[in-house]
Amino acid sequence: MELDVKSWKILQVVQREGRISLTDLASRVALSLPATSERLKRLEEAGVIEAYCATVSPEKAGYGVMALIGMTTPQPDKARLIAQLQQMPEVLECLHVTGQDSFILRVVTRDIRHLERFVGSINHFGETRTSIVMSAPIPLRGVEPPPL
Repeated sequence: MELDVKSWKILQVVQREGRISLTDLASRVALSLPATSERLKRLEEAGVIEAYCATVSPEKAGYGVMALIGMTTPQPDKARLIAQLQQMPEVLECLHVTGQDSFILRVVTRDIRHLERFVGSINHFGETRTSIVMSAPIPLRGVEPPPL
């Protein structure tokens, strides 16, 4: 799907304010209500908009530690590792990457002991390297239009 300026504006607004009313969205992007509704529907059907969701503060939800874990995992174990990670509430994200690691995990735990137990529960799948996140000077943000 080719994204024009108006579609990008819609995406920028709904990424920041997923609960915005269709009327307010139309006003913000300077389109009629039917035109906005149709564009939004096309963006959803094309899979450009995958979901509308809430952003939850891990810290306020009881997870005091965030960590990035790099894993080197042999090919035969990858499917079993992914199956286990999908069942673990600590795992926020699992990225299959190139380079030294097979995967990079973004996880949250209540405290350091919880993190130690978590890492211990996946260590049998391969070597891990853990970095504790001290802060996020640029927090996770939405997708923006590419520069011209």
